[in-house]
Amino acid sequence: MPWWAGSKTDMAGRFITFEGGEGAGKSTQLKLLAESLRQSGLDVVLTREPGGSTGAEDIRRLLVEGEPGRWDAMTETLLHFAARRDHLVRTVWPALSDGKWVLCDRFADSTTAYQGSGHGLPAHAIEQIYALTVGAFRPDLTIILDQPVEEGLPRTVTSAWGWSSTAACAKASSTSPPPIPTAAP
Repeated sequence: MPWWAGSKTDMAGRFITFEGGEGAGKSTQLKLLAESLRQSGLDVVLTREPGGSTGAEDIRRLLVEGEPGRWDAMTETLLHFAARRDHLVRTVWPALSDGKWVLCDRFADSTTAYQGSGHGLPAHAIEQIYALTVGAFRPDLTIILDQPVEEGLPRTVTSAWGWSSTAACAKASSTSPPPIPTAAP
């Protein structure tokens, strides 16, 4: 697939993303949908962002370990998009080309909410980085789970992925981004 790939015209699978604040139940709902789709005979891949491929998981560690606030908004955004690009190239696009359904815990809407609204990076900057790294590719469906931050954060001690999100909780509670927009990017 060329570096600018992103058109889903040659991909037989479906890409569904789950968005929402910390502790909203994204991982739980993602796993329930995966089980239902598998029972219907579909081949399903579960993944997450940042992460989902070896390189993206390495970048994820840079983002979630260490002191909150150590990256400025642009640096953090570029790290997210570097992880996203590797994730798409190594996990998502090959699975979709093979006809698999890919369910992803977070995608670009989270970047818009946290790095854009939460850290003040202009929307046009995020859109330009998206166009360069992701191209025209968009999810087939984005499911947004909305829950007040004060209810969600206590649920995030250990997520359904089995990782502690203490650093993410500290970062989320310090920035408190507004709800993720419901319009497609």
